[in-house]
Amino acid sequence: MMEKFDIDGLFGRTGLLLGTEVLDRMRQARVIVFGTGGVGSWCVEALVRTGIGHLTLVDFDRVCESNVNRQLPASSSTIGKLKVEAIAERMRDINPAVDIVARSEMYDAGSADTFVLSDYDYVIDAIDSLECKALLIRRACEAGPHTRLYSSMGAALKIDPSRIGVAEFWKVKGDPLAAALRRRFKKTGEYPCRKFRCVYSDELVPNVLPQPESADGLRERRVNGSLAHITAIFGMTLASLVIRDLVARGDKA
Repeated sequence: MMEKFDIDGLFGRTGLLLGTEVLDRMRQARVIVFGTGGVGSWCVEALVRTGIGHLTLVDFDRVCESNVNRQLPASSSTIGKLKVEAIAERMRDINPAVDIVARSEMYDAGSADTFVLSDYDYVIDAIDSLECKALLIRRACEAGPHTRLYSSMGAALKIDPSRIGVAEFWKVKGDPLAAALRRRFKKTGEYPCRKFRCVYSDELVPNVLPQPESADGLRERRVNGSLAHITAIFGMTLASLVIRDLVARGDKA
């Protein structure tokens, strides 16, 4: 059990803005983040620095050299480490009292049943696999209204942060990943059972083509260019949705 936050300590500036009641809700909130790469890692950083008390991190990958240009924990000293472990170590250094569970595994059809999403107040989807993303979205929506889902659409192939926005999934426009997900849901008939909000960008960088898709709607495995200032803003925006919702829950009480 975490000790109560010291308003004059690590989270004093947060408390000055949001108040002690919101800080207490943050301390108790439970968040699970799927995907701790270019988007998810920055989201985790913002959540911990703001005062979220309990996080579960899910990612099967290890830090590699090509991650350094955009992923928070990636540096010359962390190459080869499990991403969730590298991030967990950093988060505990920021706030030694934070409760972090690091699960180094892929979220897919084989592992989905091991995650009880209804145990969490917030599910953050920063997965880049279309199939796994679609599965997580459906399962998170089925977890019930207590569990909020916030999902990242495509952050690659973007350079203009002013084009990043937030919209309900079915109202997202100009984002190839959102379009591919909608086509997949329509094809399978397995629709999300409720609405959820997404971070996305409608930017199409000149002379850069979107990643092609195969006939079944799955993206081919191809490396796309991405930049830190875009992936970080996607992640920070996801964190802001959690924080603003916790503030709003107090207003509704």
